[in-house]
Amino acid sequence: MALDMNSRITNLEISGIRRFANQLANYPEALNLTIGQPDFHAPEAVKEAAAQAILQDRTGYSSNAGLLELREVVAAFFKEKYQCSYNPKTEVMVTNGASQALDAVLRTILLPGDELIVPAPMYAGYVPVIESVGAKVVYLDTTDTHFQPSLERLKACVTPKTKAILFNYPTNPTGATLSHDVMDEIVDYLKDQQLYIISDEIYSENTFDHAHRSFGSYPEIKDRLFLIHGLSKSHAMTGYRIGFIMGHEHLLQQTLKVSAFNILCAAVPSQYGAIAALTIAKDAPEVMNVSYRQRRDYVYERLIKMGIEVQKPEGAFYIFPSIQQFGMTSEEFATRLMIEGGVGVVPGSAFSKLGEGYVRITYAYAMETLVEAMNRMEQFIQTLK
Repeated sequence: MALDMNSRITNLEISGIRRFANQLANYPEALNLTIGQPDFHAPEAVKEAAAQAILQDRTGYSSNAGLLELREVVAAFFKEKYQCSYNPKTEVMVTNGASQALDAVLRTILLPGDELIVPAPMYAGYVPVIESVGAKVVYLDTTDTHFQPSLERLKACVTPKTKAILFNYPTNPTGATLSHDVMDEIVDYLKDQQLYIISDEIYSENTFDHAHRSFGSYPEIKDRLFLIHGLSKSHAMTGYRIGFIMGHEHLLQQTLKVSAFNILCAAVPSQYGAIAALTIAKDAPEVMNVSYRQRRDYVYERLIKMGIEVQKPEGAFYIFPSIQQFGMTSEEFATRLMIEGGVGVVPGSAFSKLGEGYVRITYAYAMETLVEAMNRMEQFIQTLK
């Protein structure tokens, strides 16, 4: 008789993003617009700092919370740029990417039966982590509110079982940012609620039209806020695996336990690279954003000319056009576009049931790739009309 395994794990499915990306191996001529991987390289100062750490044998363990020097740099950076006040000794910790940060937070606060509210369409990686601890996702529909959460709908989602709400702005997959007025309304409500707030702001450095405002800038919710960030997107450091959690001391002293028994500490050479990223190379994201803006505008304008309904993204490097007019599911559309059109995108259904009727296109690719991809997509769409 076979040994049993944890059914919460065996029932999980691979991310729809990775599933479609993996399928592209069978279509080598197709252009891949699926993965949110910057096509830039990490800044030279980052590479030099990480390399020097290795050459100088600074490769032992750091404290579980990360190098104090890095935590001091993180606290200073977020204080200067986003008006967030965190004590680097007790309120900042370094993680193995923002994904591990999120996992640590969710495993710290969630119990079986708890409910967690997430505005949707939402990043595909949230649900498996939430469900793996026996909690339930409650979707807050943003599809008819310009992908911004309605306060009234948020209130309607709250039940006696609600433990937390998770925000992700700028958003993957829609590229939407959260307006300051909406944030003010939400914070004014949440400050009086006994709920944890998790804000995944991994794309805050990748905004194009308006300055990002962090939930960490609201002192009235600091005692229940987990602020998650990292350098994968902002500094093209995906493989360095450096993330951060910032939060009130009484929150982080518990989250640190989860992280310590999981990863012990983040890779130390990468931590030295992160110090350079947030000091010497702190302006690198804006250099990349010049290209991202050009790519966003190009893809948006091409989609509009194709007659496709789409909201112009204000951040991240994704665009989320509607394909409802073609009378097929997002899975069918993405599959046919890949096989018949030679372009790989992600079906909207990968981002919850509320993503059905859309597809996600990543424009973190070279302009020549995007031009050819849009040409192919336009030719494919003409066959559907």
